[in-house]
Amino acid sequence: MIEHVVMWKFKDGEGRTKEENCSYVRERLLALPALIPEIRFMQLGRDVSHTEMSYDMMLVTRFDSLEALHTYKVHPAHVAVSEYVKKVRTARVVLDAELDGEGHLI
Repeated sequence: MIEHVVMWKFKDGEGRTKEENCSYVRERLLALPALIPEIRFMQLGRDVSHTEMSYDMMLVTRFDSLEALHTYKVHPAHVAVSEYVKKVRTARVVLDAELDGEGHLI
């Protein structure tokens, strides 16, 4: 299993405030599991510490394989969210990690 973790720092843009962009992206991401069956797990979190080093939002998703992750990445619904996020983010970090049979990071 593959765990795909993404974190973003957002900004004002596309006619929305930073906070509105976080909420808008969250709603759009939460709609994806119904559209993309390869998503086995999805969890979203918003930053509560608000430090200089903090990112604004974190996405954790799980997929059966790297191929399933790739299918997710190129799915039109995901691409649409991703294209929007590119316009309203200032930073992004990603980690794709393999999980063992018990769900622990390898």
